[in-house]
Amino acid sequence: MISTAHFTWRFLAPRYWPTWLVLGVMWSLAQLPFRLQMGLGRALGRLMGRLGKRRTHVARVNLSLCLPELSEAEREQLLHKHLESVGMALVETAISWWTPAQRLRPLLQVEGLEHLHTALAQGRGVMILIGHFTSIELFSRLFALLTPFYVSYRQNKNPLYEYMLIRTHRHHCAGLIPHTDLRTVLQVLKRNYAVLYAPDQNYAGKHSAFVPFFGMPASSITAGSRIAQISGAPLIPVLAQRLPDNQGYRLTLQAPLDDFPSTDEVKDAALIMHAVEVHVRQIPEQYLWVHRRFKTRPPGEKPVY
Repeated sequence: MISTAHFTWRFLAPRYWPTWLVLGVMWSLAQLPFRLQMGLGRALGRLMGRLGKRRTHVARVNLSLCLPELSEAEREQLLHKHLESVGMALVETAISWWTPAQRLRPLLQVEGLEHLHTALAQGRGVMILIGHFTSIELFSRLFALLTPFYVSYRQNKNPLYEYMLIRTHRHHCAGLIPHTDLRTVLQVLKRNYAVLYAPDQNYAGKHSAFVPFFGMPASSITAGSRIAQISGAPLIPVLAQRLPDNQGYRLTLQAPLDDFPSTDEVKDAALIMHAVEVHVRQIPEQYLWVHRRFKTRPPGEKPVY
């Protein structure tokens, strides 16, 4: 079902005061000029790199596994840029929640929009494939400027944060769908809407398989193939790129994946991961390397983190 949000007086209890403080800081950040926002984000990322040793370690391991062709010095430089990108992502979350559309539109460049129009003209909806880049939160807001758009998301354990997430996003997109609710995804595709599909995080559930990602076996969800088979919706890869020198963002929409879906869910999952990998190699510093992508290992393999 589409997620809904309702205010409750318990949100005023002392246990939620730290969350209110964070929300207040986020709202304040959203009011600043874009250049200042990005500068603060980079500084925040550098601070996180010094304080968040655990996540920094995860990112360093991921880079060594996925980009062994780089020298250690090159990977360290990439790690530094990545941490700045993570800091900017935190600021971009505030932007995506509270910045009005008239301030966002001048920051957006779009290429390949004809692929979206052609897909929607078929009347079966469209799945928007994007990897977990650091700008993914803002990407959802920017893409909603192009077409009514449903976002599949992971529910938050903090009820107040969950309430504010849904409350703010329902003003910008068509709706939010819990990432496990495939029935609702199929319903909105049947109504010819676009739906976000971001399957590139570690998933070890029933419908998963190990497929190559940067040459490493990565536990990946196979639901995309099943959704496409049932709905007939095409899968359009989109590269969401943060441009240098505070120029804004570019969304590059590509033609739907060829030979998808097939009768082999594992083959389809590998095809999807390859499409994500191609995008990551274009802007590696903007990918979410702090995520434990290789947490689940094939039987007999040692943990990597």
